[in-house]
Amino acid sequence: MGRLAWPLRPLPDGRGEVWRWDLGAVAELPAARAGLRDRLGGVGFQPDGDNTAGESLILAFDELASNALRHGASPVVATVVAGSGGWLLDVSDRAAETMPAPAVDRDPAKGGMGLHLVARMSVAHGWYVDGGHKHVWACLPTTVDDREPALA
Repeated sequence: MGRLAWPLRPLPDGRGEVWRWDLGAVAELPAARAGLRDRLGGVGFQPDGDNTAGESLILAFDELASNALRHGASPVVATVVAGSGGWLLDVSDRAAETMPAPAVDRDPAKGGMGLHLVARMSVAHGWYVDGGHKHVWACLPTTVDDREPALA
């Protein structure tokens, strides 16, 4: 996948319950994931072996948030909009001059494949800059059956 694998696109309109995490370090991610699991359970999507869609959202949340914390600039804000048509995940950081860069020609064993993974799980994905903040986003379905992989 080349540079077009993570396209420059505005955030789609998302309506629903908004969940937000302000993150300052990678060490905060386990608590944020636990909070997301709790919220998913509260709306009937208990992430476990039988709920692949919930686990996919948690994985996408972790990948985008950890990328922002490792390669972006604080503050990092991760937002999930839980709507009737799926989940809209938006992660922002202050590195507005740096576009998301999916790994190219890298051995997957060496890491760096998170953006590719999120792109394959999502029905749409992109990034944009607003007010000095870079936003990297993905739309994920609430069921695996709803997923039609986004075009790269």
